[in-house]
Formats: sequence, structure tokens, C-alpha cells
Amino acid sequence: MITPEELVARAYALVPGFLDRQERTEADRRVPEESIDDCHRADLFRILQPKRYGGFEFGMDTLVDVAAAVASGCGSTGWVFAVNAQQRWMIGMYPKQAQDEVWRDEETSLSSSSFHPSGLAVATDGGWRLSGKWMYCSGIDNAHWLILGARLATAADAEPTGLGYMLVPKADVEIEDNWQVAGLAGTGSMNVAGQDLFVPAHRLLRLEEALSGNPPGAQINQAGIYRIPFFAATSIGLCGSVMGMAQGAFAEYVGATRTRKTRGAAIAQPRPMAELPTIQLRVGEAASAIDAARMLVDRDCKDIVATIEAGNELTQDQRARNKGDLGYAVQLATGAIDRLFESGGGGGMFNKSRVQRFWRDAHAGAMHISLNRDALFTLRGRVLLGQPPGPAQF
Repeated sequence: MITPEELVARAYALVPGFLDRQERTEADRRVPEESIDDCHRADLFRILQPKRYGGFEFGMDTLVDVAAAVASGCGSTGWVFAVNAQQRWMIGMYPKQAQDEVWRDEETSLSSSSFHPSGLAVATDGGWRLSGKWMYCSGIDNAHWLILGARLATAADAEPTGLGYMLVPKADVEIEDNWQVAGLAGTGSMNVAGQDLFVPAHRLLRLEEALSGNPPGAQINQAGIYRIPFFAATSIGLCGSVMGMAQGAFAEYVGATRTRKTRGAAIAQPRPMAELPTIQLRVGEAASAIDAARMLVDRDCKDIVATIEAGNELTQDQRARNKGDLGYAVQLATGAIDRLFESGGGGGMFNKSRVQRFWRDAHAGAMHISLNRDALFTLRGRVLLGQPPGPAQF
């Protein structure tokens, strides 16, 4: 049986290929099939997949480690990988019939998502009629299924009374090719739309089920990870990918700087950059920031799983701390890249520079609502001050 450590090692072995395909990934605005196939062959997508469908049921800490490894080779590839791998955990919460549809004949099926409830689902015989438009479906080009947020209504003229997540084949929706962006360009995070789509009842996971700690899928998938409330862990993989981007930028910068020499009209004798105290300071500071971010998130991942496996519920203080830590880890990671990029000189401005691509991708990732430090720090501050936590994504 493969171990988490071996899975992480497999991910790092793929990094040279991801690095070679960075420019192509960005130019094509999608992750190449070669990169997806590499991840499949290495069994990376199976991290959180139920064992009954060929998965490993490892912990969230393993997801972070593997996502960081993949993202250290390519930010867009790491982001899409994190989405694809983490959503196998969410699909493991759905009723068995839905899981069978996704994995019974094809254990390698991947899914994209848009969790905001911008669709309307109206009850009908045997299920729901779903209509709407959804944004930011990362990895849609590589996906077979979509998880789409929806408001639930008993009739077309009735007020919605619930929220949930619909599992829909990608073939059922129309894709709007609108992903023209400065960072994470290779994620293909496009809009999708559908009108009057029939969704069988078993392909709905209600919000209260996702947050309950006892979703339908937990009846057949016994591992503790399927009892983790959805919003307590949903952005952990994305945070892992941003930290991996910082790791990749650091490796590129240090590798080049060890042999690089200063140049300029005012410098009589070129001097090795590695001898400059200012460069040494930035490298040391960036290394410590990346280490601190990884250690912080690793602690929280292990704490989440240990709490659930002990049969306990995550406390409000735990969940607020973990959310704040995700925001701080992203701040540390982007700050580390900033320190390196700022001292890279004119060469760092060229489109071919990997450091500047990691810089753009990491800052784009930090703008995601689930990693936005303003929102996450405010959430933690409210709880520490005895105020209600606020937003539902908690």
C-alpha cells in the first residue's frame, strides 16, 4: 500500500515536466492533458477519494503536501490539481448512487465546481430542474463533472427555502470562454451556464448535510475525513497550492542567484549576487516565511482530522483559528515571493521568467474569497472578541 510520503515523492518527481510546460499552460489557458495524465499515473488524484472507488482516504495534510509539490512546478497546474483532488472528498459525501455514477465505470473522473448558489433548482418528479450561470469553474477543460451551487425551491413561483450543491455532467452545460486574466491563466476558470437541466434527487448534497458532520456518503465511507464539515476544509488544498508557488519561486530564484553576478555601468568589477548581504537577507527571510506557512497549515490539518477521528466536533474557536491561519499562510507565501521578485532586476520582468509567473499566479490565488486575508482575519477577530462568526462559509 502506498504511503503519504511516497505520494509526495511521486509529485516532486513530476515537477520538471510541469516546469517545462509552464509557458504552454499559460498560453493555452488550460492545464495540458500530459500534466493531468502524469498526475493520474502517479495516483495523485486519489488522495481523498474513497477506498471503495480506488482511493487512499489520506488526510488533509497529505493533500496540502502534494498540492504544494505540484504547484512548485506550475502554479496553474497546482491550483487545478488542488480543486480536482479536494472535490473527490466532497463527492465522497454524496449518496452512494451519485458516487457510483461518477466512479463506478471510471475511477479517474475529475470535477470542477462553482459553489456560489447562483443557480435556481426547482423540485420536480424524481429530482430538480436547474437553471443558472456559474463563474470561476477552475479546471473545467479537464473535468467530466461539475458541482454547482443552487437555491432550492419547491415550485417555479415559490421562494427558495434551501441551498445545496448539484452534481452535473459537464456535457450538460455550456462553457463561456471568458478566462483572459493576468494570473493563474492556465486554470481555465471559465463561466458555465445551463437551462432547465434535470438533476436526479441523489445528485443533490444539501448545505446542511455538507456541514453536518454526518453527510449521506459517511454511511458508506467510514474514514473520518468524510465527517469534516465542508467549509472547515474546502480551501485547504488551494492554500497548499499557493504555498507551493512560493516554494517554486524560491527554488528558481536561489538556483539562478547562486551563479549570477551584478552588472551595470557604475560597477567596475561584477560581483557575485550571492555575496550581497541584501540578497542574503531576502533569501533567508523568504525561506523562513515559506517554512512558517507550511508548518502552520500542517498543524491545523492534523488537528482537524484528529478532532473528527476522536468523535468530537470542531469548536468555533478551532474553526476560526484555522481560517485565520489559512489567510496568514497565504500572506506569508505571497510576501516571500514579493521579497524575491523585488530584487530580481530587469530580467525578472520578462514573460519567460518563472519567478514573475509564480508571483502573478500566487497573488491571483490570494484573491480567492476563501483565501482572502481581510475576510479571514476579520472572521477570526470577531470570534476572539466574542462576536458571531458571520458568513456561512465557516
